[in-house]
Amino acid sequence: MFKELLSALTGNHPLDRAVSELLEMLDHAQWMFVRANEVISNDATVEEVKDALYRRDQSINDLERSIRRKIVRHLTINPGPDAPTCLALMSVAKDAERIGDYCKNVFEVGRFYREGYHVAKYHDRIEHVRQQVTGLFSEVGEAFRDSDENRARQAVRTASETRQICDEIIEELLADRDPIKTHEAVAYSLLARHYKRVAAHLTNIATAVLGKLEDLDFVSRKIWKKSRRGSDEVTE
Repeated sequence: MFKELLSALTGNHPLDRAVSELLEMLDHAQWMFVRANEVISNDATVEEVKDALYRRDQSINDLERSIRRKIVRHLTINPGPDAPTCLALMSVAKDAERIGDYCKNVFEVGRFYREGYHVAKYHDRIEHVRQQVTGLFSEVGEAFRDSDENRARQAVRTASETRQICDEIIEELLADRDPIKTHEAVAYSLLARHYKRVAAHLTNIATAVLGKLEDLDFVSRKIWKKSRRGSDEVTE
């Protein structure tokens, strides 16, 4: 389990900083997600958010490169037992970097579509998803920092519900015969897609706490499938 791998990183272990940088990436991504959605809801202007948001994204990219450098340097000197930890860190750092990209995509929906959201059956669920994903950032970050498997498992369950709602929104939009403006339907569809991808990458980071290295990208899918069948039992 990744919990046991991280337990070796105590004291002055050279990978300690890489773990801290991963958490920094998540903090930046959470800021980006919140601010991008303030543009969506007209609580902030594009001009207020744009420059700072892209600077945060650049910081995320720089941190990912820093983590890679530390991992390569460490494995060059110590190619043995830390390899699984290094590979897992490399994987979740890429997830965190992709979250930043999707936060930019959310911002761009708010930047280019300014007509408002008026169809309650879509708007209310999109807002529910937004709130869930916002909470997932802290849940996943704390689970990773503390190697808390219970919190990670709960985060995966929440993300599974989020992803299911996003799928339902997109499916219903494609089948909807009620009058809805095309650009508003496109905005709902894009937001559902972007929120789903943010939740998916957060899920993979949480999965690192739950599973073996070879299970990354797979444990979360098994839990998601079980949640969609209505099962309360989660297997790893």
